[in-house]
Amino acid sequence: MEVIWTGIGSVLKGDVRLRSTTYLWMFPIYGAAVFLEPIHNAIRFMPWLVRGCIWLLIIWAVEYAAGWSIKRMVGLCPWDYTGSTKYQINGFIRLDYAPAWFAAGLLFERLHDFLIKYVNLF
Repeated sequence: MEVIWTGIGSVLKGDVRLRSTTYLWMFPIYGAAVFLEPIHNAIRFMPWLVRGCIWLLIIWAVEYAAGWSIKRMVGLCPWDYTGSTKYQINGFIRLDYAPAWFAAGLLFERLHDFLIKYVNLF
């Protein structure tokens, strides 16, 4: 998803090659998403608007904590948003990405349900 996001961003900046990027740091961060399954199961009964807000806050918390941790370990955050927008917090998260993270959380729920259904076929 990150590669698609950055590829779309590149074409919006005039790069028709759809150059996309990610960071090796992201693999363990994305892999940790498996720990979110119990949260999905716990909030499943809630209205979609509430669930989307919960996912948004969780994603922001993880993004902030991961960015802060990486910066503390190596001296910089790979996705440093400093100066890119006034809607950033310490360079670790962007508040203007709220709609994207809200939607991503709800999409991840559907993906999770699809995978659980698919895995249960075997």
